[in-house]
Amino acid sequence: MRFPDYRPRRMRANPTVRAFVRETVLDPSDFIYPLFVRSGAGVRNEVASMPGVFQLSVDQLASEVDELRRCHVGSLILFGLPARKDARGSEAYDDHGIVQEAVRAIKRHAPDFHVITDVCLCEYTDHGHCGVLDERGDVKNDDTLALLAAEAVSHARAGADMVAPSDMMDGRVAAIRRALDEAGFSQVPIMAYSAKYASGYYGPFRDAADSAPAFGDRSTYQMDPANSDEALREVQLDIEEGADLVIVKPALSYLDVVRRVKDSFAFPVVAYNVSGEYAMVKAAAAQGWIDERRVVLETLLSMKRAGADVLITYHAKDAARWIVEDCHA
Repeated sequence: MRFPDYRPRRMRANPTVRAFVRETVLDPSDFIYPLFVRSGAGVRNEVASMPGVFQLSVDQLASEVDELRRCHVGSLILFGLPARKDARGSEAYDDHGIVQEAVRAIKRHAPDFHVITDVCLCEYTDHGHCGVLDERGDVKNDDTLALLAAEAVSHARAGADMVAPSDMMDGRVAAIRRALDEAGFSQVPIMAYSAKYASGYYGPFRDAADSAPAFGDRSTYQMDPANSDEALREVQLDIEEGADLVIVKPALSYLDVVRRVKDSFAFPVVAYNVSGEYAMVKAAAAQGWIDERRVVLETLLSMKRAGADVLITYHAKDAARWIVEDCHA
């Protein structure tokens, strides 16, 4: 059967028509760049499974921020690798912890640069789980909430512009919102990891953040990849508890969830283009199997098209440069 050549198809190339067609576009301001910070001086350790991504000491952050600003990327999210770990992740909520010191250093150098902090205990606990454990090795949800709230307040005291709880404990958005308000930080918004799936795509991140669980996995408090209805319930709860933005993580295999969240709530949605997604593109590009620039921009565009307002991505610097080059071409 021969299908008719419909007029809209022929007219798409017409510049007059295109001026009235709303298209999905990428902009460097869409991006949040993840940074991994650790103790020491002069440290710039490339993550083996994530080419182009580094663990940095605090003294390296100023030049990193300057590079992001040159790329027109105005936001970053910090993940900390502490000098010491213990069962309760105590450096996470220490006012002189690694993330707190990193926030202060960035704000001294570039006061207007937007700094977001990851709020979780997994990088700080010696067992690698996202909360404190009971004698059986299960996470104690309610006991963990107080520590997460203390961590968020500590980050806000250091100068964080936004906090992003990634732990997936029940009730943590409400606990953090209440603690921030009581401490005088009612203006600090919460970007909640609301639909965070128990995914195989996180492997390289755990190398970068040294946060792999010492035993078991996180499937008891992260979400079942087969269940998209649960994502809507989790997002609704976080919005009701006071979240200002909600994250879907991972992004690429969960674009249907991004779309459902956007359609259901008309709320600011963040898609996290995670480490495994990044690593696969980098590995294939290194072999010459794909055009890296084309695939990266197409992938990020798909996330915007699905409904994401903001993208957390390790590709941020490269993607921003390519977008600017295309604008000036």
